Amino acid sequence: MSIISKKEARVRRHRRLRHRISGSAEMPRMCVCRTAKHLYVQLVDDEAQTTILSGSTLAADFREAGLRANAQGAAALGKQVAEKALAANITKVVFDRGGFRYHGRIKALADAAREAGLKF
Repeated sequence: MSIISKKEARVRRHRRLRHRISGSAEMPRMCVCRTAKHLYVQLVDDEAQTTILSGSTLAADFREAGLRANAQGAAALGKQVAEKALAANITKVVFDRGGFRYHGRIKALADAAREAGLKF
């Protein structure tokens, strides 16, 4: 029996998830990465292998608002990324939770992006 670390298990889940989902220019993949201190979001066109737009809790405007990488900050980040996407004429995305469980910060980010106008 081999012992699998939490990171290895998450990477396995993400690999399994990525077999089913893929992004395109019309419907990019909204990729979320969660670390202990920050959140990162990218809209990715997998066909052209390019990042269309991104946002994170490290951005200057996010920091100036006095937000942190908790559930409220994740909701603000989701809204911010959704507004950027709508400005770039992107209304539909495929949500890639990155192997993380769909709860807490990940769920708050996704719900806020939906409320701001993105369709998953």
